Amino acid sequence: MPHRLAPTALAVLALAGLSASLPDSATAQTPQTPPPVICQQDAAYRQFDFWVGEWEVFGNQNGALAGRNHIEARHGGCVLVERWESNGGGGGMSMNYYDGTTGLWRQVWVSVNYNIDIQGGLDDQGRMVLEGEIHTYPGGGQSLPFRGTWTPQADGNVRQLFEQQDPSTGAWQVWFDGRYEPRGGQVASGARP
Repeated sequence: MPHRLAPTALAVLALAGLSASLPDSATAQTPQTPPPVICQQDAAYRQFDFWVGEWEVFGNQNGALAGRNHIEARHGGCVLVERWESNGGGGGMSMNYYDGTTGLWRQVWVSVNYNIDIQGGLDDQGRMVLEGEIHTYPGGGQSLPFRGTWTPQADGNVRQLFEQQDPSTGAWQVWFDGRYEPRGGQVASGARP
């Protein structure tokens, strides 16, 4: 009596024969070279790197510790992510990136009581100056002109000045004036231009 193979065994033998007859290129995938990261090739994407690091932030007017800030370059340096912790218990986050299509830096900040959307770039003094609006939530909310200026200092510190425009007078008023000092006195590696 002839020996019969079960249907499952026939299927396994058929698949084994098929894979043995396939060329090597079909069975082994060759790794593809990833595309170049534009953020690592264009110096414009590095303009805000002086802000990258672990910081203690002090008020320039009263010298008191205002909070701590962590700014990290992510995704090949294409975005700077900010995580702020206030001494008063509040906090917030921002995403900062260079938009190669507009040639502008943009910051989008979000916290519990307000968000900020500002854009701009380096001025002729090497300061990062971003302008736009602050949007507050309590009391029905309002949107006001807002700007931030980050100035790298020779000692490795960074001055951050936020100003809000008074809608009745048009005058710019200081919203926050802070001095960023590297935590532990150490300047982050690669954080300076």
